[in-house]
Amino acid sequence: MKGVLDFSMVTSPRTLLGAWQIQAKKQLGQHFLRYPDITEKIVGAARLAPDDTVLEIGAGLGALTIPTARKTAWVYAVETDGRITGLLKAEILAAGLENVQVIEKNILNLGMADLIEGALIKGTKGRFVIMGNLPYQISSQVLVRLINLRRSVHQATLMFQKELADRILAPVGTKAYGRLTVMLAYCADVKRLMNVSADSFFPKPKVASTVLGIRFRSTLDVEAHDEAFFHQVIKAAFSKRRKTLKNALAGSQLELSPIAAKSALVAADIDPIRRAETLTVAEFVRLSNCLASAARLVGC
Repeated sequence: MKGVLDFSMVTSPRTLLGAWQIQAKKQLGQHFLRYPDITEKIVGAARLAPDDTVLEIGAGLGALTIPTARKTAWVYAVETDGRITGLLKAEILAAGLENVQVIEKNILNLGMADLIEGALIKGTKGRFVIMGNLPYQISSQVLVRLINLRRSVHQATLMFQKELADRILAPVGTKAYGRLTVMLAYCADVKRLMNVSADSFFPKPKVASTVLGIRFRSTLDVEAHDEAFFHQVIKAAFSKRRKTLKNALAGSQLELSPIAAKSALVAADIDPIRRAETLTVAEFVRLSNCLASAARLVGC
């Protein structure tokens, strides 16, 4: 039965793991939220709707799963660690929830596109939403996949290590500004929802975390003619960020000659001696389109 979560009924992760004789795995980046009031704030900040379908990445012990399921139509709770999926199912059962499907799989091996399509085929009427606490080692890969799936995903509410979140939100011209910043800024509005201290987790991590709200746009301010190529150009530009754009592009997997790289930059009205972190999203789009034109892929 859906309703308000009773904090007095919530068992701490230390107690739960101890009862099931499970130790958190450092290699999986396992740090479990300790305080239900924080999980409630995260779920509240996500502005979920009753008919939403949610894909939760890294369900863990259900700290986000349970309050999310109480507010939405259905939750796909993805958890890679087979040691704790039984515990997770027990917690969901104890909460009286029947709208959660636990999927024991690494999110990188999950066909997210197929899962989303399957949910739509079942007649899902609401939005498809992503939630989760991402381990640092897979954060970038997950974000890139979500960007590619954005036409089927309304929004994502994700927790990152604070350092990575700061990079995602970094303004142009700063050292933190990079590949993920540009890729997300191209197609989404990203907002810092809250910071979460290291003390809020068990076991305690060495760094703080940040929850970001990512809302994908239905229309783009500027549009790359070939989006996959656009992503390649961004990657190439930042692969050797200390070099000028001309030299970074010429020495990249794009296999451009210095002359071709300079010609494309000039055609895009970008000084070849600039560096990647100085380019706006619109300038990256112009550069990508001109490079594609030079390669006879599409019109510039």
